[in-house]
Parts: sequence; structure tokens; C-alpha cells
Amino acid sequence: MNTTTTDPMTATIAAPQPIHTSQQSGLAMNILGAVAFVHLLNDLIQALLPSIYPMLKAEFSLSFTQVGLITLTFQCTASLLQPWIGLYTDRRPLPFLLPVGMCFTLLGVLMLAVVTSFPTLLVAAGLIGVGSSTFHPEASRVARMASGGRYGFAQSLFQVGGNVGSALGPLLAAAVIVGRGQGNIAWFSLLAMLAIAVLYTVSRWYSSHLASFKPKTGGHGGPNLSRNKVMGALGVLALLVFSKYIYMASLSSYYTFYLIDKFHLSIGSAQLYLFLFLAAVAAGTFMGGPIGDRIGRKRVIWISILGAAPFTLLLPYVDLFWTAVLTVIIGFVISSAFSAIVVFAQELVPGKVGMIAGIFFGLMFGVSGIAAAAMGHLADVSGIAYVYKLCSYLPLLGILTVLLPHIEQPKKK
Repeated sequence: MNTTTTDPMTATIAAPQPIHTSQQSGLAMNILGAVAFVHLLNDLIQALLPSIYPMLKAEFSLSFTQVGLITLTFQCTASLLQPWIGLYTDRRPLPFLLPVGMCFTLLGVLMLAVVTSFPTLLVAAGLIGVGSSTFHPEASRVARMASGGRYGFAQSLFQVGGNVGSALGPLLAAAVIVGRGQGNIAWFSLLAMLAIAVLYTVSRWYSSHLASFKPKTGGHGGPNLSRNKVMGALGVLALLVFSKYIYMASLSSYYTFYLIDKFHLSIGSAQLYLFLFLAAVAAGTFMGGPIGDRIGRKRVIWISILGAAPFTLLLPYVDLFWTAVLTVIIGFVISSAFSAIVVFAQELVPGKVGMIAGIFFGLMFGVSGIAAAAMGHLADVSGIAYVYKLCSYLPLLGILTVLLPHIEQPKKK
């Protein structure tokens, strides 16, 4: 098993002791695949909300502001709990929180299928968010435990599961729900039940292997940086997540409306374009982690966020064909940063895998939710096209990557 010697996590977290034989290594890869698969199911269910926004907007006579409030409710419940869950479980891991948390998602889906008012619609969205908040910190820890030291690869595989689910969500929503009624949302409860069953198995493995991954006492870890420099670096990473996910929120929440408004597409056709964007996001996420393991995460962050800026600046001014081309490029390039950002942050703060995962996944959801609500109001006031012109400048904040410290050496092969 190879580990990166500059990874400070290895100074405080015991090496994956159970993984010495090919059989044990294969089992760990199965667990890694399982949490990535459940991430797919979890984010597929989450993708229901933006996918059925046009239907809900018509059925409940919602404004764009109210559409944004649905996203805000989901994202806030998904974000506010995550850092606290991660911090608590860093000290006292709760393996069975994984299937229990998914039960909230199941309840939210079933409720979403029968609600008859806007307030109850917000409650359903909030329950799905609670399920997400319990899943991400613990599942991210399991992915790292099963990584065999390939932290970027494990984080990317875990994350790409969610991106694939987000990409499939609009397609399944178009096939199962759109044009067939709100009640058909209940079919997605079967996916939540499958996720609960898989997570039960994962939680048993997690529980039986906890002793092998307990922090070592008496050691030191982390880069040779002062507390102020570490906090400053975390602040820069937070701003990069801010720029990335506000822009991503403009596409994931309002892209279908933008296409319908500007190019007069049908809902079904617009969702196909959304699928192309989300598929590109999945591909970029998968590539970002292994590339970061090889050439360094700071370089990946540079290329990912700032590199997307020329394409985002062009997007509001092109025709339908080039809109599709540019959104695929943007999705692929900008999505490669998140795995690198999470692992970079975990290396800055060793021994706090759950807390860091909770903060950055929570920050992602929180920023997206607040941005979606704000952009919904802006779209009501100034039009959806104006939103895309304004957001196109956000990736320029990638220039802040220059402020990140050098804490790693590229992995040579």
C-alpha cells in the first residue's frame, strides 16, 4: 500500500491496518464502491427537487423567489447540521447513523409525493436535507478509511457517485414524474430503501474496523504552518467553494428555466441539456481526485476554478449549440476542484476528517441554497438572463488560489 509521505493525516490516523491481503483490500474497495453507490442514490433523490421545479412552479403557482426558498430550505438543513455531526463523530463515531439518516430522506420523498401546500413542500425538502447532512460526513470518513492511502482517488470516487446521481436525476424525473403527476415521486422511495439496506451493510463494516483507524496518541501531524496560516488557508478554500458553488447553483437550479426562456425549449428538452451539464460535472469530479494525487491538489484547484472563467464569461452571449458545448466544458473543468479542496483541507487539519467533510459539504450546500434563493429573487426582478451574466464573473475568484500554502509534493510514478 502506497501513501503520500507529505499527507499529514498519516501522522495522526493509523494506517489502514486491516488491509494487508488482497482479499481484505478487495473488501475495502467494495465498501468504497458501496458508499459511492449510495452517494449516487442520495444525490439522485436530491436532484428531484430542481428537476421538478417547473412542474411544482405551475402546480403550486410559485414565484421564482419561492422556488429559491425551496432550495434554500433543503440546502440549509443539509448544511447547518453537517459540521456538527462531523465534529461529534470525529470523537465518537456513529456507524449506524448512516442508515438512520437515510430514513429521513425516505420520509421526505414520501411526503413530497403527497404535499398540497407550499409550507409542507418546504418541510419535505427540509427532511431530505436532514438525510443528506447525516450521510456526507460519515460516508466521507468511510471512503477515507477504505482508500488504502489513495485519498484523492477515494474522495473523487465517492464524490463522482453523487455527481452521477445528480446527472441521472433529471432524466428519471422526466421519465417518471413530469407529465404524470406529483404522486409518481413516491417511486423514488424505492431508491431510498435500497440506500438504507446498503448503508446497513456498510455500517457493520465501519463498526468492525473502527479500532484499526483510531487516532494515534502522542504524535504530531499536519503541515509545518502556524494556526493563523492554517485558518487563512481554510478561509481561501471556503471562498473558492463560494465562487464554484454559487455558479454551479445558477446552472443546477435555473438552467432549465434559462433554456426555456431564451431558446423556447420544452421542459423535457431542457432537462436533457441539464443532464449533459451534470454528466460533465460527474466526469470532471472523477478526474480531479486522481490528478490531484499525481500532480498536486493546488494545481488542480488553479486549473479548475480560474480555468473555467473564459467559458463562463462567454456563455450568456452564445446560441443554443454553443450553450450546450460551453456548459459541458464548464461542468467538466469547474467540478474537478471539489475533491482536491476537501483533501487539501483534510491535510491542513489532520485527524478531523468528519468535521472537515461536514464543513465543506455543508458550506457547499449552504452557499448553494442561499445563492439559489438570492438568484430566484434577482430573476423575478431582472430576468433569468441577467442572473447568468452576473454569475459569469464568479470563477475569476480562482485567482485566490495563489494564497494557498505549498504543503505537498506531486506524486511521481
